[in-house]
Amino acid sequence: MDLHIEKRFAGLNHSPALDEEIDKALERTIARFSDRLTRVEVHCKDENSPHKSGANDKRCLMEARPRGMDPVVAEESGDDMKLVIRETARTLERVLERRLKKD
Repeated sequence: MDLHIEKRFAGLNHSPALDEEIDKALERTIARFSDRLTRVEVHCKDENSPHKSGANDKRCLMEARPRGMDPVVAEESGDDMKLVIRETARTLERVLERRLKKD
């Protein structure tokens, strides 16, 4: 995918495995839109910090910027960051399908 992807992390331990999970999720879900996007921003956050746990304390927000259009956003939360990343990417895929279908 030849697309600028920016990743930001807050309140959690950032690791190469997390980077890889984001890359895989985006490749599986939005790669087919990459020629119509200028960038994707991914924001991952642990609401309770890495030292505490809680229900739905992991959050992921993905913003895609289609060329010549307003950005689209998808956001999900849950207990497992990798699962939340995959769910957010699938939601972003559905949002992009609807937005780009109109074009």
